[in-house]
Amino acid sequence: GVLQSQQETDVSHYASCKNFGEEYIMMTEVLEGRPTPRGATWDGQGTNFSLFSAHATKVELCLFDPTGEKEFERLSLPEYTDQIWHGYVPGVHPGTPYGYRVHGPYEPEAGHRFNPNKLLLDPYAYAHMGELQWNPALFGYQMESGDDRTFDERDSAPFMPKCTVVDQNFDWSGPRDRKAVPWDDTVIYEMHVRGFTKLHPAVPPALQGTYEGLATKDVLAYLQSLGVTSIELLPIHTFVNDSHLLDKGLTNYWGYNSIGFFAPDPRYAANRPESVRECKEMIARLHDAGFEVILDVVYNHTAEGNELGPTLSFKGIDNASYYRLQPDQPRYYINDTGTGNTLNLSQPRVIQLVTDSLRYAVQQMHVDGFRFDLGTILAREPNGFDNRSGFLKVCSQDPLLATVKLIAEPWDCGPGGYQVGGFPPGWAEWNDKFRDDVRDFWRGELAATTLADRLCASASVFNHQGRRPWSCVNFVTAHDGFTLHDVVSFNDKHNEANGEDNQDGSSNNRSWNCGAEGPTEDAGINALRDRQMRNLMGTLLLSQGTPMVLAGDEFGRTQRGNNNAYCQDNEISWVDWTLLETRSSLFQFVKQLIAFRHQYPILRRNLFLTGQPAEDSDVRDVTWINANGGPMEDHHWSDTTIHCFGMLLDGRAPTTGRRQPGNAVTVLVLINGHHAPVEFTLPPCVGASEWSLLLDTNLPDRPQDHTFTVGTQYLITDRSLVLLVLGAKQVAEVIPA
Repeated sequence: GVLQSQQETDVSHYASCKNFGEEYIMMTEVLEGRPTPRGATWDGQGTNFSLFSAHATKVELCLFDPTGEKEFERLSLPEYTDQIWHGYVPGVHPGTPYGYRVHGPYEPEAGHRFNPNKLLLDPYAYAHMGELQWNPALFGYQMESGDDRTFDERDSAPFMPKCTVVDQNFDWSGPRDRKAVPWDDTVIYEMHVRGFTKLHPAVPPALQGTYEGLATKDVLAYLQSLGVTSIELLPIHTFVNDSHLLDKGLTNYWGYNSIGFFAPDPRYAANRPESVRECKEMIARLHDAGFEVILDVVYNHTAEGNELGPTLSFKGIDNASYYRLQPDQPRYYINDTGTGNTLNLSQPRVIQLVTDSLRYAVQQMHVDGFRFDLGTILAREPNGFDNRSGFLKVCSQDPLLATVKLIAEPWDCGPGGYQVGGFPPGWAEWNDKFRDDVRDFWRGELAATTLADRLCASASVFNHQGRRPWSCVNFVTAHDGFTLHDVVSFNDKHNEANGEDNQDGSSNNRSWNCGAEGPTEDAGINALRDRQMRNLMGTLLLSQGTPMVLAGDEFGRTQRGNNNAYCQDNEISWVDWTLLETRSSLFQFVKQLIAFRHQYPILRRNLFLTGQPAEDSDVRDVTWINANGGPMEDHHWSDTTIHCFGMLLDGRAPTTGRRQPGNAVTVLVLINGHHAPVEFTLPPCVGASEWSLLLDTNLPDRPQDHTFTVGTQYLITDRSLVLLVLGAKQVAEVIPA
């Protein structure tokens, strides 16, 4: 109360500072302020500044004119409480550009890299302005020497973006507490904010590639028509374009090079000074249209690189706290990420930074979930990956984070970095085993045995500790790698446009070009490619688990064989909307698949399939069928030449732990990965005598009123997938009117 009264008393003394863009007032006195919350917090009369640094000796707040070009005031934060530097500056209002200069030892051999000549970004900044301009002055050492033990005295401020004070008020329309999409009904759609609308014909040119563009009526209507439920955005936190890419005329398009964990990148805003408001408005419009919003977040490293990288924020604020350093040589960084540095989530204040960022996104931005890039990094302790790590414990007990979706990319390039299935209950995980095995099956390189487990949400990997099938996030394509079209059109990567002599990107694509590399006029090859795309999509959307679709795959977007388009902010990466018309058949097919998934809950069960009889019943939740119409036996599973089988999901099987009989529709999925057609005998099932055909990947359009009696031999085309439901009689019996 005393502090608040003193601040209110002094505000009038500095009232003219509200117009500091026109009149620069020297503010020689800074009030004590508070250590919490971290960052720059405006209270309507002034701004509290708070910055963590365990090893600094002095912290200076730098205020700039509205352009961010002229530093007109440098103020020392007067208080140091529990390793937090803080002060309150009356009259500093939203929109004020600022940064920090942090004093302390420059001792790289001891892990310290303080240099007050370098302007530093606030790790808790809610908005940024301007773009980083690469210059030797950005480096804490004399960059030209190549020796990071030297000390550079050049001012980096002219080349740095600036933080800005933000007014968090935003009029969210609709109820604040929305009902989230249930996990078992979730269909994730991975997209890039810029790339999705950059070429969209219905988006005004000034809005193409922006937050506002993604929220336009026609874009939202398209997403609704597709049937997906959850929009997963590639990173939108502020990031840095690497100098070596800019030198080649390229950019860091994907954005996995964060330098801030709160601010949405202003480059995606139609109105850059209003980037926070515009991002919130985009999320609000997506919510209004019925979608969840999931952010891809990068908390495993920053854009500051290794010991030879620039000093932009964390490195100059407290290098030894923010980063994992080599224990015996703290001059050097542990590089479990492959990017030069690794955030130190064994440090409590760094854990707090990350969890504060997550909570901010949920509370202030109304985000519905997160996908954690290189998620195993976050669970690393000094002894390696630990599924009881400090970060995972914090997340598991946090009442707010318990209400949103948490999805891990469960691998990194460090020791023991591959941890698919290793995250604790409550987490979902990307399952690259699904991607690899499904691709291998459809190119004829995998038998039925392994694929069966993938169709069942990889129960051998995820069915433990009460986890549910939704914890397995299935995908056949993602931003990293070939698109769906390119998986069936190229045997090899073609990354020449990246300027690395085609040496970048993985060569293990598990792809098959169907007989010709790249575009071809051969009608037979093109027909096979179309069918293979339908096969891959069918397998994805008819499997148990949570499916993720890559934006544009629903109509065959191509990256021209580039499987590592991280630096291509151009037509290689942007969604080509002309394909929606030329490949409308594929689009309609994918829409049908998603609609069937929503319509038939048995395709997205909340219990793992076991194949075992239910208690007091002979009903099995799944029965595997051979081409003769009988159950698969042990000798069938061990026969590596078998590439054709059926998956019968019995609607009578219990769907909850109460073990009450189910009342879902029974479905039959037939899969033929063989290079020749197969006559498949349709199996009997209690309750009906015929099967109704819903789709066949050999038939571009949905068949109408095709029914087949039990025992009929259905000719499955080579390399195709078929979906049937048990006849209308059973449907009428089990579905309440």
